[in-house]
Amino acid sequence: MASCYFPSKFRPLLLLALPALLLSCLLLSVPRSKKVAMSKSGAEEEARLVTEIHGVKIEKSPPQSKLDELGVANWPKWGCGPSKFPWTFESTETMYLLEGKVIVYIDGHDGSFEIGGGDLVVFPKGMKIVWDVVEAVNKHYSLEKN
Repeated sequence: MASCYFPSKFRPLLLLALPALLLSCLLLSVPRSKKVAMSKSGAEEEARLVTEIHGVKIEKSPPQSKLDELGVANWPKWGCGPSKFPWTFESTETMYLLEGKVIVYIDGHDGSFEIGGGDLVVFPKGMKIVWDVVEAVNKHYSLEKN
């Protein structure tokens, strides 16, 4: 049986380097997200946080005042049952998920993220994804005019 031998003077270095290497591998495999401040209109001046993952903006449980301001209730509706399919956004699409759960895989990026009922989400024009509907989805959507 072969064994590795490290001179004793290198052992402390190995003990420091190995955890750092493992941690960096973990960090590289997690989708990057950042918080973007998005201000509310009217009397609500405090900033709301929007998560951005690979250019997709996700706001969890936006206030009703924001949904009213956007006119979400007047947007067209779309829905589907559990399924998995590729999709390309021909224009910027803003959607408000009424119900359901979707796992989103973005072409060219490792990992995935989940969106679901109560989320206000903006996908940029040209983005290619795989849409994995885990629980039947019902959403309002608005397409930006090109």
